Amino acid sequence: MRSLRLYGHRGAAAERPENTMCSFRRALEVGADALETDVHMTSDGHIVVSHDETGQRAAGVAKRIRDHQLAEVQSWDAGWQFVDEAGERPFAARGHRIPTLREMLTEFKGVHVNVDIKQRRPQIVIPLIDLLRELDAEEHITLGSFYADTIREVRARGFRGETALARDEVIAMALLPRGLHRRMPLTTGNAIQIPPRAGPLTLSSRAFIDKCHADGLRVDYWTINDPIEAEVLLDRGADGI
Repeated sequence: MRSLRLYGHRGAAAERPENTMCSFRRALEVGADALETDVHMTSDGHIVVSHDETGQRAAGVAKRIRDHQLAEVQSWDAGWQFVDEAGERPFAARGHRIPTLREMLTEFKGVHVNVDIKQRRPQIVIPLIDLLRELDAEEHITLGSFYADTIREVRARGFRGETALARDEVIAMALLPRGLHRRMPLTTGNAIQIPPRAGPLTLSSRAFIDKCHADGLRVDYWTINDPIEAEVLLDRGADGI
């Protein structure tokens, strides 16, 4: 039997926002069994939950996370980003802030979390893995990155959790005969996490999903907001949405 995962992320609906992790809580309340997030690192070495490298989109602050200490980054108003149908910002100045990954994993202990490593320089792989080991969380984590050097460093460091294929590994998986992508250096990933389409490549066919499964890869799709599309992908054999 397949182990299906429905991922909740920061874009999940949040009707009761007591702080910036309310979307994760809400996602679990409505049936998600895993969470997805992106990470960057502050100048004083704290891993924080953020898709963007700056606070511009989330808080209206055009500063890079990596250039500032945690205290300043957490002073940014993360509730500013939501604009309602009337053009108002109802969650601004309500105490929303960018959480650390430590805070997230502590609150949602035991929940599977997909972590996308967005920051490349300075590299955050070592402090990230150190944190996951300190929290005894490796087995509940899938680490992924678009960047091959980042994800290969994760594998080279002996990370004990799952890793997702990097972008060039996904392309190799799509274009090469089955099994040949494994011959790339340090390509030992457990999952392929992809959009249904990437430029000219269609990555959502039953044949492609079967090919991934035959190579021992679970197949997760992002970002799927249409329930019908989700049902089609699951019917074809997808393992996560």
